[in-house]
Amino acid sequence: MTLSRTFVRAVAACAVCAAVLGLAACQAAPEPPAAEAGDPIDARLVRVETVQWPTSYEAGGVVRARQTAVLSSRVLAPVTEVRVSAGDRVSRGQTLVVLDSRELDAQQTRAAASASAAGLGHDAARAELDAARSALVLARATFDRIQSLAERKSATAQELDQATAGLAAAEARVAGATARVSEAEQGMAAARAGAQAAEVGASYARITAPFDGIVSARHADPGTLAAPGAPLLTLDDTSRFRLEARVDESHAQGVTVGADAQVRLDDTAADAWQSATVSEVSSVDPERHSFLVKLDLPPGLSLRSGQFGRVRLLGTAREVLSAPRAAIVRRGQLSYAFVLDGEGRARLRMASVGETSGDRVEILAGLMAGDRVVADPPPGLEDGRPVRGASADAAGARP
Repeated sequence: MTLSRTFVRAVAACAVCAAVLGLAACQAAPEPPAAEAGDPIDARLVRVETVQWPTSYEAGGVVRARQTAVLSSRVLAPVTEVRVSAGDRVSRGQTLVVLDSRELDAQQTRAAASASAAGLGHDAARAELDAARSALVLARATFDRIQSLAERKSATAQELDQATAGLAAAEARVAGATARVSEAEQGMAAARAGAQAAEVGASYARITAPFDGIVSARHADPGTLAAPGAPLLTLDDTSRFRLEARVDESHAQGVTVGADAQVRLDDTAADAWQSATVSEVSSVDPERHSFLVKLDLPPGLSLRSGQFGRVRLLGTAREVLSAPRAAIVRRGQLSYAFVLDGEGRARLRMASVGETSGDRVEILAGLMAGDRVVADPPPGLEDGRPVRGASADAAGARP
């Protein structure tokens, strides 16, 4: 009985040991690795390459109207009326400012009266000339008659002398009347010119718009004493604008008139660069060590003078590592790319990117020349997923 109990206890102890050893063996055994991917996924592969990258540099600038007029008075007179305010659109020939014109009107009236008097004087001179010519005809006829009688001894020498003197006096009166007519004509021309000048001067009392545009600034109000050269209004031609930017003198050799550039205005998206053309390049300012570049902006833009903008000018090309933009995956503030490894699997790798040009992006770090990356990654692509795609030796369009 005792032996059988001992045997049972030994068998039970062995069973417990076996169970413990089995449990330990189960806990010590490593779990099989998780599968990295499922079925291969179709994807388009492109290659990272070293290309010639166009360098560029940027500068800040200000939008200006291509044509700006600062309107001022040409005479000294009080302002009686200002018919526009800043921001108003005006048309060519529209009256904008009215000055006190009483003195100018008086001058115009006086000049018109002088012109009328000169005309009357000219008429009087013409009448005098006609009378002198008539007297000359009579004096010549008298002289001829007395001379004929004198030849026949029917007239005395004194009568002949009187006829001769009368003829000379008549000729002198005609010459004098002719000169007075010429003088009257010159006086009349001068009076007419004075009347025209007075009329033009009277027009200075109304300041009109020289072109269609918008009033960008108003400098005077009624009651202001307008003086020659003192600004009253500033008018901008809104049909064409340009961007004026100061560029460092180190780039002076690379900027020429007619060169292509890119501009971005402050009210557009960060990547909304637009084409522009360099229209003017000033000389280098020795004090600022910079020069002014003016670029014609595309027509049709809604712009106002004074807006801030940026200009991007092209420099000498440099050799950089580049990949198509379609291969870059954005996740928050970081950039990644799916790189094909030696086993045909897509590996998600962090990539540091730089400038963008066209459909390509500059690679600063994370990728190497010759890497094959996935362009436009499919939604189901994950790290380690097998990729099935054609080998991409062509990396796409160059910048």
